[in-house]
Amino acid sequence: MKICLVGSSGGHLTHLWLLKEYWIKHDRFWVTFDKEDSTSLLKDEKKYFCFFPTNRNILNLIRNTYLAIKVLKKEKPDLIISTGAAVAVPFFYIGKLFGAKLIYIEVYDRIDLPTITGKLVYPITDKFILQWEEQKKFYSSGINIGGII
Repeated sequence: MKICLVGSSGGHLTHLWLLKEYWIKHDRFWVTFDKEDSTSLLKDEKKYFCFFPTNRNILNLIRNTYLAIKVLKKEKPDLIISTGAAVAVPFFYIGKLFGAKLIYIEVYDRIDLPTITGKLVYPITDKFILQWEEQKKFYSSGINIGGII
């Protein structure tokens, strides 16, 4: 199985990294920002750098959509996993078109409100993971696994 791990740098990337016991045994690649924390953490990993800022930035959404087409066509992942943020949106929609399974993990620090990214990808995910039971009011078919900390 080939896995694409998509996430902004910072906390989103850290949460994906904390899932290491699940992805370490698989062929994988990462999509994230070209920032100091991501280049350091992923120094020995295959990675593609996406355009940022992503939140509410239409130009970078378009650029990341083209990047998603290029990368996903080349890599052909079986599974795409993301913890957000906005860079997940084009990779999930293009990935779905290419037949990849999608797992989205809603962020730990949003208990009372859904994220914009979560709301956008929820309808197309194969598994939508929650870290709080309270998040069920926004994502009724989500699966609560508790906190990834």
